[in-house]
Amino acid sequence: MIYLDNAATSFPKPEAVYRAVERCMRTFAANPGRSGHKLALQAGREIYLTREAAAELFHVSDPFRMIFTANATESLNLALKGILQPGDHVITSSMEHNSVLRPLSALKEHGIMVTIVPCTRQGSLEPDAVQAAIQPNTRLIAVTHASNVTGTIMPVKEIMEMARDRQILLLLDASQTAGILDIDLAECPVDLLAAPGHKGLLGPQGTGLLYIREGLHLKTMKEGGTGSRSEELTQPELIPDRYESGTLNTPGIVGLGAGIQYVKSHRAQIQERETQLTRFFLEELKKVKGVILYGADDVNAPRTGVVSMNIGDLDSCEAACRLDQEFDICTRPGLHCAPLAHRTIGTLDRGTVRFSIGFETTEAEMIETLDAIRQIASHS
Repeated sequence: MIYLDNAATSFPKPEAVYRAVERCMRTFAANPGRSGHKLALQAGREIYLTREAAAELFHVSDPFRMIFTANATESLNLALKGILQPGDHVITSSMEHNSVLRPLSALKEHGIMVTIVPCTRQGSLEPDAVQAAIQPNTRLIAVTHASNVTGTIMPVKEIMEMARDRQILLLLDASQTAGILDIDLAECPVDLLAAPGHKGLLGPQGTGLLYIREGLHLKTMKEGGTGSRSEELTQPELIPDRYESGTLNTPGIVGLGAGIQYVKSHRAQIQERETQLTRFFLEELKKVKGVILYGADDVNAPRTGVVSMNIGDLDSCEAACRLDQEFDICTRPGLHCAPLAHRTIGTLDRGTVRFSIGFETTEAEMIETLDAIRQIASHS
């Protein structure tokens, strides 16, 4: 099997991740922060080590600003619903995932005003277009770091500087870049950053992160037991407890810690491999008759290891099914939970076949995939 669906979830994981999850489940999977016995204390220590590793990865000085969630969707919901108040205006882009667009759609019913800035046909966001959308009541700019459809990397630094000049908050959706690109929050200090644990950070599913900068206070999405301030009936202000009610996913978070440590040790090699394989794949796809590519025309343009394409008039789901059934190649067809992105690039009617390269993808696998595409294209 050739697995090219890493933009949905990375697979396989580093061996250390499997070992960490099993070790936790077998030896110390007690309830962290709730009891005083040695197993609960060890669970709490291991969770803190993952929190510390995440802070180091993103160059954050205070590990307690890293909040654990179930996934990037939960992180984005907490950020959006925790910040925005009736009468606020928020700016986002047409290349966003539904994890941003759907919460914003729900918030419109509560008096939040939303501007969706159109991106170019290649899927890029122009800073001038963002600036033109700013209104006196603009509270937040919410933007993806890289598109999950085209791999396009957005001009985050320019948008961040624009937001800071106008005292507007910036929420960065790093679902496609965390663990793949070097995200330095000391160098590019966004206010909020959402990331899944199960994609580029190479952790298990059911894990996610939300970075909340110091001084920023969010409304809670849920209240409950935290193991702290138990004598009070109101949610504690203590960070991260304020946002982490209920029992944490200890095995998942421990596995995430192992994934982050792997990324920290191998990130340069991961990024170099994914860049080289993506460019090679794009260069060869351009030679295949009938293949339609989306995103930047220049194969050397900055992008993640995500490539979207179609083959002639073939429906994207049929093409992906043939790749799976006939060639044992895993891809993702359709709209990728980003309908406005597909409207932007002109594929809303049939979606695209998305190939997403991972840390273990090899050149031999890409050559075999290219051969499969040629065979399908020659009979379409």
